[in-house]
Formats: sequence, structure tokens, C-alpha cells
Amino acid sequence: IEGMCASGKTTLSRELSEKYGCTVFHMDDFFLRPEQRTKERLAQIGGNVDYERFWEEVLQPLLKGAPFSYRPYNCHTGKLEEAVWAKPGRWNIIEGAYCLHPYFGDIYDYAFFMDIEKEEQKRRILERNKEELYERFVSEWIPKENAYFKMLCREGRKPLAGLSDMEI
Repeated sequence: IEGMCASGKTTLSRELSEKYGCTVFHMDDFFLRPEQRTKERLAQIGGNVDYERFWEEVLQPLLKGAPFSYRPYNCHTGKLEEAVWAKPGRWNIIEGAYCLHPYFGDIYDYAFFMDIEKEEQKRRILERNKEELYERFVSEWIPKENAYFKMLCREGRKPLAGLSDMEI
């Protein structure tokens, strides 16, 4: 489940998990750690996520279908947390911006893009993250996501193929 920040990706994945017993993995658990945030890496579109670690720790084991562990990154502490054990389910959901990064190739059975109107996005960000983080969303995170979504559209990636640059 790919999409814009505050569009409801996490809420939808939680509801699907509760209703159908899906296993959910969050891209937010794989943002770059402080020591990885080089100027070169952050200049890459989608480079603020540790997609290499996500591939190694989550996607490869999921494709093999065996239980595995991974270490979520905590944005508040700037550190990896203790290992979380996961057992692939009948359905597994990857949710969060950057989950369709070209690094992963075309490995998903289904992909969904969640969009949101700018005013509703602002309301949800303010409600969830308060005023102190809102400016960071507007000046840093939303522009990074928009550049990433535009790149995916240019590549013709499937749920984004129908979006125009004006919609992003």
C-alpha cells in the first residue's frame, strides 16, 4: 500500500490485518539511521529509506516463506529497536511510502496507491503530529515523497501510471 503521507495507509493496513489476519510490514521502520544520511544518499530520489536493509531483512525472507526477524528503526531515538519476529501470513502487506521503490523490482502481487487532498492531508498531519512537525512535513518529507511519486509515474509503475504530474 503506497501513497502520500497521512492518506491512511497504516490505518487501512491495520484494518485489513484485523479483518483478514494479514501480516503487516511498515516502511517507516526502515528510514535511514543518522549515520547513513549522507549528502549523496539523501540526494537520491527515495534515498531517505534503507531499501537495501528492507530487501535483505523483510522482502527476501518473505519470498522464501519462512519465519524471520528484523530490527525496526525508531525515528524518535534514531536507533534500531530489538528484533521483531515475523511469520509470513497467507497475505502480507507492505505499507508506506517508498514500498514500490524500483530497487525491489516487480515483486508484489498487488499494489495500491492512496491519494489525499491537500487540505485533508494538512488536517491529518496537524492532528497526528502537531504543529511542531507540520513544517518539517511541508518543507522536507512531502517534497521528497512527491519527487519519488513523479519518478514512479515516469517509469510507468502500476498504481501510479494513471496519475499526472498535476495530481502529485
